[in-house]
Amino acid sequence: MGSKSDLSHCEKIEKAVKNLGINCEMRIASAHKTPARLLELLERYEAKKQPKVYITVAGRSNALSGFADANVTTPVIICPPYSSSFNGADLYSSIRMPSGVCPMLVLDPENAGMAAAKILALSDESIARRIRKIQKENQQTLFVADSDIRTKSYLSKIDQARCNTLSKTNLEGINVQNLYIGKVRDRFECNDKVVLITTDRMSGFDRQLCTVPFKGQVLNLTSAWWFKQTEHIVPNHVLAIPDANVTIGRKCTPFPIEFVMRGYITGSTSTSLWTNYQNGVRKYCGIDLPEGLKKNQKLWENLITPTTKSDEHDELISPEDVVKRGFMSQEDWDYCAQKARELFAFGQKVADEHGLILVDTKYEFGKDENGMIRLIDEIHTPDSSRYWISSTYEARFAAGENPDNIDKEFLRTWYRTHCDPYKDEVIPEAPADLVNELSRRYIQLYELITGEDFRFPEDGRNAADRIHDNVVANL
Repeated sequence: MGSKSDLSHCEKIEKAVKNLGINCEMRIASAHKTPARLLELLERYEAKKQPKVYITVAGRSNALSGFADANVTTPVIICPPYSSSFNGADLYSSIRMPSGVCPMLVLDPENAGMAAAKILALSDESIARRIRKIQKENQQTLFVADSDIRTKSYLSKIDQARCNTLSKTNLEGINVQNLYIGKVRDRFECNDKVVLITTDRMSGFDRQLCTVPFKGQVLNLTSAWWFKQTEHIVPNHVLAIPDANVTIGRKCTPFPIEFVMRGYITGSTSTSLWTNYQNGVRKYCGIDLPEGLKKNQKLWENLITPTTKSDEHDELISPEDVVKRGFMSQEDWDYCAQKARELFAFGQKVADEHGLILVDTKYEFGKDENGMIRLIDEIHTPDSSRYWISSTYEARFAAGENPDNIDKEFLRTWYRTHCDPYKDEVIPEAPADLVNELSRRYIQLYELITGEDFRFPEDGRNAADRIHDNVVANL
């Protein structure tokens, strides 16, 4: 830099360079006042063999940059500070150079640091990787921001649909052998098929909380998309999607175990990894946990932490006890556990490509009439999974803040703040704007993951009637 008055500008460059893991030094030498000293410094740095780039910072009459470039073979980047006193006219001394003098002009300090890094990356792949990471984060930030703005335009449609949510289902006139009403999905067994209707019911804390417009459609369509994408990993039960809320599948006998996969230590429920760890648990589902883990930290590897399936309260269980207690054979456990790991790794990869982190999820498997194990129920939905925004995760984690998320966790937080959802017999009704926002986030996640526009129902028919007719036509 030409003088100490340029220091604040240089510190911005220094920050950008250090964020890329590159060492830098700041020196003061004036081409006008101390040209001999400047030449001495340049000769000293040129004698060093390691790759380097000079970034010159000088305001007003910028002789520094041209002088430096004329005396070195190393690339020189000019990053002059803007002075409002001259209305930008002083920048001309950085723009116009004599022939044979060719420093590169980059006006923004952060961009100057990036330009230097790109030059150094030509001979250092580790720097190139860090640059690609930043570029990816920038792309993801824009991708999510665009989706955020787009889906906020849906809020009026969402609010209008609050009077036509799907809380109950009815398949009158269809030969149903067995009916199971779940927390969110209603299951109708019809001969060798099963009809799964995903409602708009929102469950949490082992109870029903509210209904969320279009939630059932988002869950069902998200699952349908993921089922298609993961056919190369494991067979699934899907036969048809006759309605946005409905999946017709092969009838399978489900294993009474949920395969919960975790990539990060987080959560707020009684069975969550963070809740247990915070309470002193160091052996979780048969896994020894090290000391010193922090909330929302990435785990050393993806962990499989099974639970028993229950209508009321899931129970944590170790893989060893799954077999010992007769829930599954060792062979079936090994197969399903391996497929759960493969599905989760694939889901994380796809989510990362779309600006998201797939934090944790659960899978369910069952056997069809021929004994083939299939993936059933749902996959990678906002109900069965936790998603964070990847571009802001590292900064928020470093600051001790919760990650930006696109899931139902913020609704859980509201209920925990306003009541004890596990103990209170009557809980308050969630505000309409909160429910609408949750619906928007569900739709946003669907669009981010699939790259497809969410299709709102056009006819305005009663949701239950529409579903009934579409199921009848496809059975």
